[in-house]
Order: sequence, then C-alpha cells, then structure tokens
Amino acid sequence: MKRVLVGIVIAMAMILIFQSWNKGKEEKSILKENSLLIQQQIKNVSKIIVTEGHFSEVYSYKDSQLLFGPYFTADKRALVVVNAEVTVAYDLSEINFEVDETTKTLRVTNIPEPEIKINPDFEYYDVTADYFNPFDAEDYNKIKNNVKASLQKKVEASSLQKNAENRLISELSKFYILTNSLGWTLSYNNKIVKEDIFEIFSPN
Repeated sequence: MKRVLVGIVIAMAMILIFQSWNKGKEEKSILKENSLLIQQQIKNVSKIIVTEGHFSEVYSYKDSQLLFGPYFTADKRALVVVNAEVTVAYDLSEINFEVDETTKTLRVTNIPEPEIKINPDFEYYDVTADYFNPFDAEDYNKIKNNVKASLQKKVEASSLQKNAENRLISELSKFYILTNSLGWTLSYNNKIVKEDIFEIFSPN
C-alpha cells in the first residue's frame, strides 16, 4: 500500500513539474513573440513623415557702388518672385528604443529632430545693371541666401511645424496602443506614457 501511495505522489509531482515547465515555456514564447511584434511595429512606422507647405515671396534686390566719389553710383537691381515648396520631416528610422523583456517595457530613448527643407523656385523680373556694376554669380547667391533666410523665418512662424509634430505623435501613439494591448509599458525620457501621450511626446 505504501508503495502505491509513494508511486501516486511521485506521479503527481512529475505532472506538476511538467505542467510548470510547460507553462513557463509558453510564457517565454509569448513574451518573445510580443517583443518581436513590438519591434516589427516600430519598423513599420520607421518612415519619413512629411508635412508640405507652399510659400510665395516678392523680393526686391538692389546694390550700388560708388564711382569717382559719392556723386556717381553704379546701380543694379532686380525684382524676384519666389515660389517655394517646404517640407518638414521626421525620419523615424533614426528613432532609438530599447525592448526590455524582463520588465515588459518599451523605452523610447531618442526622437530625431525635424528636418526642414526649402526648395525655392526663382523668377527674375526687371533686372537692370550698370556697365560698371554688372550682375554676377555673387549677386545671385546673395539673393538666394537672403530669400532662404526669409522663408526660414516664415516657416518657423507658421503652423507647418506644429502640423508635422501632430503627425509625428500620431505615429508614436501606435506604440502606446500596441504596448498597452499586450500588457507592456511604454516609457519616454524615464516617464511612463499613459493617455497623455501628446504631452509626453510633444517636442520642446
């Protein structure tokens, strides 16, 4: 009788050990699958998010050089119409993150700065120049640099960058939805991200 009881106890212990081992194996498998799923999701949104805008500007250029003292000048001027296409982009392929399987945490450690590209199209009107002060490559470069600097200020004062930030956050919110649905935690800048993702991820 004792042998039967010992046999039953040993059999039950083996069953429990097997079930525990099998459960641990399944949990590790699920954890690994979730980790790979999160990394794949990040790769899927690792694209350039672009917001486009169009700006126009009329630029008047004038340059004068003194000849034979202050009484004679050689002038040159131009009227320039500029139509520019401006893009604001975040390259999410440069995002830095860590997947911590131990604590089931996705840590976003760095978000790239926005890339602003200005592509102006110049049309020159009423270009006049004196024989002693002709238009040259330096004048055209000066016009382009001045126009680009002016357009840069317009872009910074416009809603273009804010629109790009909203699109960025829209992409990043997918991380929160995914990690939350899998029972993981999302963090950025050592802060746990919850429903206030717009506040957490909003660039300074």
